[in-house]
Amino acid sequence: MVSRRTALLVGLGAIVAACTGRSPSAALGSPSPSAASDTTPTASSVATPACVATPAETEGPYFVDERLNRSDITTDSSTGSKRNGVPLDLTFQVARVSSSGCTSLGGAQVDVWHCDAAGVYSDVAAQSTVGQRFLRGYQLTGADGVARFATIYPGWYAGRTVHIHFKVRTYTRATKTYEFSSQLFFDDALTDAVYKAAPYSSRPTRDTRNQTDMVYTSNGNSGSVLLVKAAPSGAGYAATFAIGLNF
Repeated sequence: MVSRRTALLVGLGAIVAACTGRSPSAALGSPSPSAASDTTPTASSVATPACVATPAETEGPYFVDERLNRSDITTDSSTGSKRNGVPLDLTFQVARVSSSGCTSLGGAQVDVWHCDAAGVYSDVAAQSTVGQRFLRGYQLTGADGVARFATIYPGWYAGRTVHIHFKVRTYTRATKTYEFSSQLFFDDALTDAVYKAAPYSSRPTRDTRNQTDMVYTSNGNSGSVLLVKAAPSGAGYAATFAIGLNF
């Protein structure tokens, strides 16, 4: 018998699929060499409370499929220079939601990209950073559905609240079988505290907060369930975000 909680999660998963606005298997280019191998997801048991359907959000204009397989994304792979900022250890726990419950999603490719402390994205013509490759990278989830990244607390740019983009894709050999894009957000009070320190403090006060951000407030204020709960860790912060996908 399907529990009421499982039924609710599946229903939310259907909303996730509807919010993507495109077929989950829409082509986006060929996979990286490591992703091109058979990465059909493996499954292991995941605690139901950790399996929550995740709202999709726009990919945005700055996704570049760099195929950078790395967990530490703070370095510009083209120059070896490191991006300055408050350290952020970010862990994704990816699970699949179905009528039978929740299982970890192993072998999934998780891409992360975001701006630096100055609000600049790498490898973007409009920002004169073509050829630079900082704060971008991907990891494949293990059998436990976990992918980890070492990065920095993101900066801000005009018209957007503070956020990190992520994308989850699955492949069976060279064929992409699923794609999901969304964004993570941060508590405004935490951002205010972080931005009191260099290099963030040298910039003007940001012009957009969560409740005035067009993405955060879309889909019924979906940003409220995409908030990262970051805790102090060493010289920076650490956060774990659970993702539940229905497909």
